[in-house]
Amino acid sequence: MANTGEGTSGASSDTQNRLASEKSPYLLQHASNPVHWYPWGDEAFSAARQENKLIFLSVGYSTCHWCHVMERESFENPEIAKIMNANFINIKVDREERPDVDKMYMTFVTASSGRGGWPMSVFLTPDLVPVAGGTYFPPEDQYGRIGFGTLLNSLAAKWQENETKFKESGVKIMEVLDRTSRLPAPGAATMPGKEAVA
Repeated sequence: MANTGEGTSGASSDTQNRLASEKSPYLLQHASNPVHWYPWGDEAFSAARQENKLIFLSVGYSTCHWCHVMERESFENPEIAKIMNANFINIKVDREERPDVDKMYMTFVTASSGRGGWPMSVFLTPDLVPVAGGTYFPPEDQYGRIGFGTLLNSLAAKWQENETKFKESGVKIMEVLDRTSRLPAPGAATMPGKEAVA
């Protein structure tokens, strides 16, 4: 079962997280969440590798209605934040600041789920390979949709049980996407390469 204790990554839930020093209005809106958010960058990638945790990547923008709904229902929920902090390195991205990151992972989300939109919710290996994703998730299972808490616990357990199989699955997905998607011409950035979006 997934760890539900306080994670070792991030600030105390009583204080602002790493987004407090960002310039983006969208990221600043999340600076007081109990989730230990990181901005996109080497600090987060390094933490994921060192702690061997999946990355939860949340991409949105400041005027996105469903982004605010998911924040209120899940990212401000202490119980969900506790699961996120214990089991994932959590990264928040403003799609208006990083359209490259948004485009890269939206390709995966639309191909794997049949739809895209914001907030975009993607789970990545420590090597930035996407393994699961979607858009808005309600906090609990309802209306035939998996709840965010259920999804977090399920993915954390699968990662702990067999990370090698999880990684292989992500690599296979990316190989198919590379063959079938209309990404930039040869020589341009390809998925998932963090060097292309660092």
